Amino acid sequence: MLRKIRLTLAVILTTAITLVFLDITGTFQLWFGWIAKLQFLPAVLALNVAVVVALIALTLLLGRIYCSVICPLGVFQDVVAWFGKKAKRNRYSYSKGMHTLRVVFLVLFVVSMIAGFSVIPALLAPYSSYGRMVTMLFQPLYQMLNNALAAVAERMDSYAFYSVDIWLKSIPTVIVALVTLVTVSVMAWRNGRTYCNTICPVGTVLGFFSRFSRLKIVLDETKCKKCGKCARNCKSACIDFDKCKVDYSRCVVCGDCLQNCSFNAISYGHRKTIMKEIDVIKKKQDEESAPKEVVPATSKVEDSIDTGKRAFLTGAVMAAASLGYGQEKKKVDGGYAVIEEKVMPSRNTKLVPPGALSIKNFAQHCTACQLCVSECPNGVLRPSTDLMTLMQPTMSYERGFCRPECTRCSDVCPTGAIRPISKEDKSSTKIGNAVWIKENCIILKDEVACGNCERHCPTGAITMTMVEALETDDGRIPIVPVIDEGRCIGCGACEHVCPSRPYAAIYVEGREHHSTI
Repeated sequence: MLRKIRLTLAVILTTAITLVFLDITGTFQLWFGWIAKLQFLPAVLALNVAVVVALIALTLLLGRIYCSVICPLGVFQDVVAWFGKKAKRNRYSYSKGMHTLRVVFLVLFVVSMIAGFSVIPALLAPYSSYGRMVTMLFQPLYQMLNNALAAVAERMDSYAFYSVDIWLKSIPTVIVALVTLVTVSVMAWRNGRTYCNTICPVGTVLGFFSRFSRLKIVLDETKCKKCGKCARNCKSACIDFDKCKVDYSRCVVCGDCLQNCSFNAISYGHRKTIMKEIDVIKKKQDEESAPKEVVPATSKVEDSIDTGKRAFLTGAVMAAASLGYGQEKKKVDGGYAVIEEKVMPSRNTKLVPPGALSIKNFAQHCTACQLCVSECPNGVLRPSTDLMTLMQPTMSYERGFCRPECTRCSDVCPTGAIRPISKEDKSSTKIGNAVWIKENCIILKDEVACGNCERHCPTGAITMTMVEALETDDGRIPIVPVIDEGRCIGCGACEHVCPSRPYAAIYVEGREHHSTI
């Protein structure tokens, strides 16, 4: 029953969080977005004390149940290990825990977080690793299926589905996601929970608390036949059946040992209570194996009382245990000529979303889980290729601009890297300044009238003005964009709609610290 409950909860939670990453409409985020905030590391970074305390309390009560139920990467490993088990049964064996290596990875993780080198934490964090795999590798497949259904629905005059652009957000991040998928899958296929019990910093922290959990897996020496079947089915390699001991820092309470023991020698409950019962049984067995002596009839009465006590304790223990993608081409203009793609400008200061407060705050809290990237409906967010902030989201406006009425990224961020922000506050938050590059402007380069940037600026920060300093040789004074930096919020609408190719004539330079206009 314990294993069935665990599997049911694990499947529900992992499916739900996967749908949140695959989401293209925002619907799944409204239903299941809260699951992302239950993840241990995001809760720590967001200073979500209630969730952190609840997860630690859960571990102190039940053991590392978080790793086998709530953590999506842990459940993913169980799925891979299950397929591996189909190929070869009884393939695991007990091994001593590599506790020193686990501590080294944890220290490396913490030091990198403090130093601001976000690459290592992003690579080691389990939730972020799973998010990258789903967003970079599985979401394009999901979008392809959606577009196929949209094409079928269109032929049936139905609008139940609509097609979306499938584009390559970042080659380095795709490579990292693919390497992570292969590495974790191979480790899980061959040895089960090796990643969780060797590399994962969250597993190391919760493993410390699980040593003191109230309910634990316990082996009964009086019933164990030393067949080793429990150890050969333990994905965590934490059962030493020769000594009838379990390494509780590595046990994730998956319940496989309970299911596979043929002699009912394994139970899950309060260890001290179970051990007392085992001691009583061992004492009784020792007495029975001792030379027979003639005893008074009264001793038989006492024996019957002891047997009754043993039966009562056994029932009590059993009752307690039972409770317990290559980027697509832009659409053609009128079906005749392909519009040349824009190229991302080189910004001196990167752009981070409204709600991030500053570049430093964003870098310190972001674990590069890619949830905001997968949820951005405007194609603005994509993983950074800069070494210091590799895979952390950055903003660019080739495919869209940051609409003042959209707060999807701040709604989904579980770590506090993008704080919740209202639509009113976002429309007045200054994340950058628009900069005009006269050499790229078609008004001067091609001598044609324009004004797209003025027409689409939501804050009225751009006006088309005659500038005498730009007078041409034939005496013509051009009308060019003039930017009011006091009104510009850096949304990127001007950069997005600028017709100049491949580089826009107007682009947004980021700000170290956000402000309010």
